[in-house]
Amino acid sequence: MKPILLIDFGSTYTKLTAVDVEEERILGTAQSFTTIQTDVGDGLAKGLKLLEEKTGKLEYAETYACSSAAGGLRMVTSGLVPELTSEAAKLASLGAGAKVVGLYSFQLTEDDLDEIQALKPDIFLLVGGTDGGNSECILHNARMLATLPPNFPIIIAGNRSAARECARILSKHPVHICPNVLPKFGTLNIEPTQQKIRDIFLERIVQAKGLSKAAELLDDIMMPTPSAVLQAMELLSKGTENESGIGDLVAVDVGGATTDVYSMADGMPESMNTVFKGIPEPFSKRTVEGDIGMRYSIRGIVEAVGIRRIASLSGLTEERAEELISYLSDHKDLVPDGNPELTALDYALASGAVETAVARHAGTMEETYTLMGLTYVQTGKNLTHVKKIIVTGGSLIRTENTDKIARHAQYSPAQPMSLRPKAADVWVDRSYILAAMGLLSGHYPDAALRIMKKELEKHGYSQ
Repeated sequence: MKPILLIDFGSTYTKLTAVDVEEERILGTAQSFTTIQTDVGDGLAKGLKLLEEKTGKLEYAETYACSSAAGGLRMVTSGLVPELTSEAAKLASLGAGAKVVGLYSFQLTEDDLDEIQALKPDIFLLVGGTDGGNSECILHNARMLATLPPNFPIIIAGNRSAARECARILSKHPVHICPNVLPKFGTLNIEPTQQKIRDIFLERIVQAKGLSKAAELLDDIMMPTPSAVLQAMELLSKGTENESGIGDLVAVDVGGATTDVYSMADGMPESMNTVFKGIPEPFSKRTVEGDIGMRYSIRGIVEAVGIRRIASLSGLTEERAEELISYLSDHKDLVPDGNPELTALDYALASGAVETAVARHAGTMEETYTLMGLTYVQTGKNLTHVKKIIVTGGSLIRTENTDKIARHAQYSPAQPMSLRPKAADVWVDRSYILAAMGLLSGHYPDAALRIMKKELEKHGYSQ
């Protein structure tokens, strides 16, 4: 036996997973409240005690951890054109495991600066212009940012012709220069920036969130939790030299405050009469819907799908659905616990969250007529061919309606131009192991992949 301890310091719970990498199996899981306001070590100690009750006393050979505690990694980005450099900056930030709390395009204003100060970002990503292209905007934004107190590091990843000048303007801030995220039209280069974001997370954020003591217990560096999940999804999709993956997939994690969506797919047009518009999508993509969540962002779900749809899905009247939604808004820790009305409402809310988040993540198609006749224009990622959907989150794993909820991630005639999966099997992460397997994948990829294949509960269905 070779036991490995994997820790996820979440904002609410610290989740622990013990695995035996030699037998490639999970020994046990446990969770306790994250004590971020005092010392995260307190919550960790309680979690370890609970885990020991399940596994017995273990001497761990190695320990690895990730964290989204205290709001995770908060980033603000600014670019030139919303559909190009700003979108590239957003993709770089989300792919590194960050939460984008502010996104600006074109020239920053004084009002924007007030907002940025109020947002208190952990990192600011400054981009704009292709290499050799527009430099006026990024230089203007650098001058504006230079007037703010140096409370956060700034990554410059825009027009290489202006990068050094931006760094000189921002000399009072901690500054890091990376290659342009959009060096030329149609070319995305976000990996170097993503690595720098993770480096800063380790250097500054871990200490700021009170995790430095816990980090001393680890055998390797800590990473943002969404980054660990992204690694797990990429491993599950692509596989290793010794173990095949499951192919293209979409993963949805519905939380109380946000809904994360991951996709592993090329996503380009499949038809000869379809042209692609915008920047190419990365194979490994993550998006976060900050207004879509089961409790803290419950109103966002209602605004997205409408109270009439919520009532229809739940079987409740609109008036009763609104009453319960208002009650849940004030009692965010409430779970259905067998209450038929709350169970029905949570089913409707979770279905709306999945539908909205995946529709926003996936690309869209539109018709246009040219001299050659009818042509289709694709914007974003084509996921119609994806055959696997991975779901997790309390509202999906603690219900008998998992399959029905997950089906809302698929194509719907009500949104015919949305490029969501047309027919897929559902895999359920009922034990919250995805982040743990992402951590494990950096050192034992074969074991992590085989454990996921065994542990993820498969539900086969087609639409």
